[in-house]
Amino acid sequence: MTRLDADAAIATESAVECAGPRTLLLETREVPLGGVRAMSVHRSLPQRDLPLVGAWCFLDRFGPQETRMRVEPHPHIGLQTVTWPYLGEVRHRDSVGSDVVVRRGALNLMTSGAGISHSEYSVGTDAAPLDALQLWVALPEARRHGAPAFEQHAVLPAMELTATTGAPGTATVVLGELGGVTSPATVYTPIVGAELQIAGGSAVRVPLNPEWEHALVVVSGDAAVAGEGDTGETVAVDAAHLLYLGIHRDEVVVSSPAGATLFLLGGEPFEDDVVMWWNFVGRTHEEIVEAREAWESGTERFGHVIDHGDERIPAPPMPAVRLTRRRRRL
Repeated sequence: MTRLDADAAIATESAVECAGPRTLLLETREVPLGGVRAMSVHRSLPQRDLPLVGAWCFLDRFGPQETRMRVEPHPHIGLQTVTWPYLGEVRHRDSVGSDVVVRRGALNLMTSGAGISHSEYSVGTDAAPLDALQLWVALPEARRHGAPAFEQHAVLPAMELTATTGAPGTATVVLGELGGVTSPATVYTPIVGAELQIAGGSAVRVPLNPEWEHALVVVSGDAAVAGEGDTGETVAVDAAHLLYLGIHRDEVVVSSPAGATLFLLGGEPFEDDVVMWWNFVGRTHEEIVEAREAWESGTERFGHVIDHGDERIPAPPMPAVRLTRRRRRL
């Protein structure tokens, strides 16, 4: 999806290392989508002080709402897009020839490499219910200059989450690996993205890789995360916040009085700081300028989206300041 983030050019301070287990609530914010507020979009990542969680560098929730979604062709570099729907159907078309509809339970995964373009339309001509997560994964140096690709996975593995109270939960492994269960989707860094389902009146153990950092977002319902140790304070989580869990945890206990759906994201701390602007993830200001100019001039770098004509989303003007790498301050 195309994004125009008001703080895209913010320069941050020197990086700090992940500092162990944490339970930090970070607020989501509403942002423009496609330059106009035609849809209700709430952003959990990037945060000013936390630009990445593992390789995850972007997380938007669009919905739940009734809308007619029309995101015209637009470009990406240096990332994978992960579309995980909850309600409604979205037609995806791209410049490698893909033309598919993504529905609840299926994963759309697009790898931009050095450049790709795509469009996203809700199915039908009228407004319809729509709700989904849109996430980006930053590509490592070894893959970000490669060829574009697309894959769809309609069947994903699931695992049972052990209950400490009430009924067991379920984790659907959307991307990467969780507790020995691995998604079939292609990844280029050690990573996890998983949907968690917790029954009302239950608490479950979610296994974590202690070498990775993790975060949780609530999609629906109510949830709470047990604190560290015997005196750790339980932290309530809602859809208006991302809960950052830090690193060096081998599990987290999540409970829900009325039942909840959550999304877990995590991974090995990313290899580098990134420059993010519009739909591009790079390492330098010059890379972003070059990609923008390539899109605006219509070069072959981004290809042509199947079944589209000349319609496209123009790139916004470059900011008046030099783009710098986003560095964590947490």
